Amino acid sequence: MTPIWFRSLQVRLAVRLAALYVVAAALAAGFLIYQAYDTAGTLNDRDLNLRAGDIARYATSDPQRGIRLDLPAKLAAAYELGSSADIFAVRTADGAVIAASPPSFGEVVAKWPAPGDDPSYFRLRNFGPESQDYYGLSVGLDSAAGPLSITVARATGADALVSTLLREFVLDVAWVIPLFVIVALAVGVFVIRSGLKPIREISEIAATIGPDKTDIRLSDRNLPTEVAPLVGAVNRALDRLERGFAVQRSFTANAAHELRTPLAIITAALDAMEGDGELAKLRSDVARMNRLVEQLLRVARLDAVALDTSDTVDLKEIAADVVATMAPWALAQGRTVALAGPDLPVHVRGNQHAIGDAIRNLIENAIVHSPPRTEVGVRVGAEGSVSVLDHGSGISPADRDVIFQRFWRGKGAASNGAGLGLAIVREIMNAHRGSVTVDAAPNGGANFTLCFAARDGPAGAAEIGKTSKTSRGQDTAPHQSPHF
Repeated sequence: MTPIWFRSLQVRLAVRLAALYVVAAALAAGFLIYQAYDTAGTLNDRDLNLRAGDIARYATSDPQRGIRLDLPAKLAAAYELGSSADIFAVRTADGAVIAASPPSFGEVVAKWPAPGDDPSYFRLRNFGPESQDYYGLSVGLDSAAGPLSITVARATGADALVSTLLREFVLDVAWVIPLFVIVALAVGVFVIRSGLKPIREISEIAATIGPDKTDIRLSDRNLPTEVAPLVGAVNRALDRLERGFAVQRSFTANAAHELRTPLAIITAALDAMEGDGELAKLRSDVARMNRLVEQLLRVARLDAVALDTSDTVDLKEIAADVVATMAPWALAQGRTVALAGPDLPVHVRGNQHAIGDAIRNLIENAIVHSPPRTEVGVRVGAEGSVSVLDHGSGISPADRDVIFQRFWRGKGAASNGAGLGLAIVREIMNAHRGSVTVDAAPNGGANFTLCFAARDGPAGAAEIGKTSKTSRGQDTAPHQSPHF
């Protein structure tokens, strides 16, 4: 299985680039080392050819004494046995040795065939009193005494300086090449990151696209030509999705609006009738349909029109109005509603009617799920929060992330709702840049908390979460508040 970190395009490009750099550096280092040793060998061969030419210049011919080799004192001293690692032998055209240093080298060379005009190279193993290895050449040269065969050789350890230089060169290459690879790789990674920056930017833009933000499109500026077609295809797909959402929202709003009139007529007609229990059941069904239609209209409005949340409103006043409105209905259901909060107003920025709808949905949900003869508590926090607590069975931790989805209903739900109330609450809080959370209440029920940013306080999400968590950690059930 491919590791997660290797799925990154940036990592893949960096790994391939690193492999390319390593292979290229190894080939370059090998080529440089080969060239260095080859150049050293070429210089050594050239030096041997020059030495052979120098020796040939000092060969002379005397009718009385024959062919002789008269080396200058300095050159002769350079070839003296024991003072130099260089040896030579000079032969005539018929193979006779006329000079050699040392003489034993002449005895060895005398057995060799005469060389041609082109140098022939050889290696001599374990020669001399010190059993040294020699590298040399034999070449036929013209001289004042006629054609001669010159053989010169040098001990393999005599070029210590060249060997030292080559060794230093190899050591320098050994640490310079890895450093070069690291620097080149760092530059390559920087270039890759810079090249992929536009892709990261459009990824961040894409992460903000959702059902409530279908008008956002990905930017195609400064994109690689290989990625631009994909971005264009995604934007066209988003266009189709936006049209689909618009059609769906329009259909929902139109359908709900068209249903309101006939449902109102049916409701009025049923209220005027007198009948048995079947009529009461029919009225209940029609009431449920009316509630569903109203919720669908609210969802359609939230999707289609952006809420104006710029007004400064008093959470305590809104909560009090909602509680006062719903108290009679709660009493009819055999429950009571209690309100608690600070003495001073709690000002936040938001839409008064939308916040009222959110609180109303939470109270209605709490009343439906609370046992008879129990109290639903509504608490307004000074930090900009509203909590609604009930005495029901609570919300399981597994369901706390899904209860705010549209049309979601828990297993065995006794409510006749359509699963839109909590979804509407979440949409309203998203429009206010706030949050809605659910926790276990101290009495075992559910504690729903709306968190706003206080008008005069910090508006950061971290501060909102911090204050709401503190309020939930306390016993928020109102005990001394008036009942409505």
